[in-house]
Amino acid sequence: MDRLVNTVRPYAWGSTTAIPELLGTPPTGEPQAELWMGAHPAAPSRIDRGAGALPLGEAVAADPEGELGADAVRRFGPRLPFLLKVLAAADPLSLQVHPDPDQARAGFADEEARGIRLDAPHRNYKDASHKPELICALTPFDGLCGFRAPDATAELLAALDVDSLKPYADLLHAHPESAALREVLTAVLSAERTAMAETVDRAAAAAGRLADRDGPHRAAYAAYASIARHYPGDPGVIAAMLLNHIRLQPGEALYLGAGVPHAYLEGLGIEIMANSDNVLRCGLTPKHVDVPELLRVVRFEATTPAVLRPEADVDGSEVYATPAPEFRLSRYALAAGSPPHPLDARTAQILLCTAGTARLRGGDGAELTLARGESAFVRAGERAELDGEGSVFRATVAS
Repeated sequence: MDRLVNTVRPYAWGSTTAIPELLGTPPTGEPQAELWMGAHPAAPSRIDRGAGALPLGEAVAADPEGELGADAVRRFGPRLPFLLKVLAAADPLSLQVHPDPDQARAGFADEEARGIRLDAPHRNYKDASHKPELICALTPFDGLCGFRAPDATAELLAALDVDSLKPYADLLHAHPESAALREVLTAVLSAERTAMAETVDRAAAAAGRLADRDGPHRAAYAAYASIARHYPGDPGVIAAMLLNHIRLQPGEALYLGAGVPHAYLEGLGIEIMANSDNVLRCGLTPKHVDVPELLRVVRFEATTPAVLRPEADVDGSEVYATPAPEFRLSRYALAAGSPPHPLDARTAQILLCTAGTARLRGGDGAELTLARGESAFVRAGERAELDGEGSVFRATVAS
């Protein structure tokens, strides 16, 4: 068992207080957006097995089957296939989508063949993997996820009473819905920037007024008005109005598969994903937006976000079930005096304590205590059991 020393990513949208509070450290006054736990080369966790600090990825590379298990290496190659994060959003993140496996492989191969540097600002594909992800709320958590039904979005836009939005509302009544959604998103992202900035400003002002009135879209209007304050004039504000607004309560989660446009707006959560950097942005960002490639990857279909709630498992944990093979997230509610929970040793795992205190005991008698905000890596094949009093999230490969 290895205690993890993790890196905090200071992205501008991050909260200045949420992660320090979780870790029990004083705020620095700077944004602290994400705490990474895993072996991603951009910010690997570090371990110490007696010879000094070692990036977790180097330990995995030295003995992939010993660290990850033979089955995981056969399925995903010689690297930890998931990345666990604590995400603390104070401001909206970029509106984005992720490619499916075939799109990721083809896009990466194409950009490699064209000689585009991995760190080039216009590069879309940093690796050949897809990036399904799950966000589980630790506090009330606001986000956007998937296209709203076109007729409902047409109603929402019409209520803003902005002349330049009326053509979009009319298009959304067209059929089939996939063509209507594609045409509107294409028009929004391709519009002349000065004219679109004026549309955004007017729409944002109207959304702010409607957020103060009762109605079915009140919370959504408030979210769009807030987004516009952070990204004035950005076409992504109008693109965001095509999406469902959702608020997760603590313990609830949302799974995001390939092609689903989404954005996280505000809140603290546990995020787990396939170990990939592949993101195509729609807006709400100063970074590169590749409209043609984005339109190729987006799934133009209306969806109702499916809020996930954990399901009891035979090992005493609660599991967030998803179709992603690279990861499985579960949660233990530990009670004082309860019997310890044996941890399945077939695959590598990361454990993160988010409340109280947890104790890991190894088969060799070793013991590791995790306070709130602390985490540990357990190698495949290493027998361990968990007890204590508090809450622990467990990340593994899906079986």
